[in-house]
Amino acid sequence: MITHETDKVIIVEGLTDKRQIQKLITDDVTIVCTHGTLGVERLDELLETYDLDHKEVIILVDEDASGMKLRKQLSRELPHAEHIFVSSEYREVATTPENILATALVSKHIEVNPIFLV
Repeated sequence: MITHETDKVIIVEGLTDKRQIQKLITDDVTIVCTHGTLGVERLDELLETYDLDHKEVIILVDEDASGMKLRKQLSRELPHAEHIFVSSEYREVATTPENILATALVSKHIEVNPIFLV
């Protein structure tokens, strides 16, 4: 099976986060769900499967205890990764207003549908 690979990867925690991002972007980006914090084997699998050491990686996780733990873990393994931080006012990627999320994505050179930039 041939899979389409992109040079940009956004790492999120859950499927609702992934769906929210997919709705906003028009860019060719791979969105990877971690489903929470990662064990060593799962992290190694993600690094290898998505070739994360050689991609433009953006970490976009919730602003709660599990999200901060995951961000710290990913930062150690992917020091080249960029970060998008969700305001503590919204706490979660999935509940952040679309225009704010879209603006944050654009700031990291991710193309979004302009209707979400209003």
